[in-house]
Amino acid sequence: MTAARERKRFGRVRPRELVADTDSTRIADAMEQVRHISKATLHERLHRVRMAAGLAVQAGLAAALAYLVSHRLLGNPQPVFAPISAVGTLAASVGQRFRRTVELIIGVAVGVAVGDGLIYVLGTGAWQLGIVVTAAILLTIFAGASVAIVIQAAATAVLIVTLSPSTQNLEIPRFVDAFLGGGIALLVTAILLPLNPLRVLNRAARPALDLLAAQLDATADGLRSRDRARVQRALDRLRDNKEQLATFVEAIEGAKETATLSPARWHRRNELTHYADAADPIDRAMRNSGTLIRRSVTLIEDEEPIPEPMPDAINHLAESVRLLRHEFAVGDEPEQARERSLRAVSEAGRAYEDGVGFSGSVVVAQVRTAASDLLVASGIDQEEANRLIRSSFGDLDTPRGGSPEPDGGRPKPPTAPPVG
Repeated sequence: MTAARERKRFGRVRPRELVADTDSTRIADAMEQVRHISKATLHERLHRVRMAAGLAVQAGLAAALAYLVSHRLLGNPQPVFAPISAVGTLAASVGQRFRRTVELIIGVAVGVAVGDGLIYVLGTGAWQLGIVVTAAILLTIFAGASVAIVIQAAATAVLIVTLSPSTQNLEIPRFVDAFLGGGIALLVTAILLPLNPLRVLNRAARPALDLLAAQLDATADGLRSRDRARVQRALDRLRDNKEQLATFVEAIEGAKETATLSPARWHRRNELTHYADAADPIDRAMRNSGTLIRRSVTLIEDEEPIPEPMPDAINHLAESVRLLRHEFAVGDEPEQARERSLRAVSEAGRAYEDGVGFSGSVVVAQVRTAASDLLVASGIDQEEANRLIRSSFGDLDTPRGGSPEPDGGRPKPPTAPPVG
């Protein structure tokens, strides 16, 4: 009787135990994903801190120097505007600091003129402040000024209206502080603490290029296993690359500015040419890779054939991206990246020759196009890149076995990929 009760009891409990085990597995998987996301988020935040560290130190030094010069040398008892101008010039204008310094001064001039003129007519107060700010904004917009000038004009007008009753002769110190803050910001950028432009670029390029390479590898693995979900995740992640690419382009502009203004960095100008010329083709390579991955999803959904060389071609394309980043970082001629791009095209030609469906032919075409973009990014002109692509892709009219077989051979693939 006892044994029967035990069997009956365990018989009732066992299904719950199995459900509990299943739930534990699901919870463990979910927690692992959370940990992975947390690590990725922490890594991204630390990378942002490293990217901004140099700028933060520059801004701190510029603010301190602007304060000291305005207070100690020029005798300004309230040296507020000079540090603000210095920080504003540095923080809001990576790659355009000289231009923004000029815009800062113009904006201050407009704000002072509008503020003083309307205060003289209307006096001071809340509604006068509203009219002054509105007039400063409309005047600068009518003149076709940039956003920076509009903001400075409005901000200066606010300061003139609110501080004029308690602070006399505010206009001249505001002009002096605008010149002083912007000038010290340029001095820190160019002479006192110029950043290494190549190091800045390498840090900015790494997230964008690593993201592209990782998603191409994931696509290749997904094609081998016909895992649609994996390829779709790669597509979704690649679509989130706008921030990384924007950071990369902004870093290029900042590095070019540093190499132009800073005598200590003049010897880096030739090395920066690679990066400056590579920004647009890298952007195109990312867009074309997005099309490649999207068509890979459709290819799996439509159960089209996936020749073995097709995933290999995509892996070679991913490796070409990594090699390009590495060779740029160390200042080498990107020969290995070029060779790997052409190898990707050669494998794509084999895949096309083996026979692909409609979406497969588009994937092959996008391998060719992305490889052409990477060749151009490496420093080869577009015409030569297209010639190399055609040569590496091979003659599709001749089967591997020898002479053409127009009637008795295998059927041709449905479409021919475009060149380049």
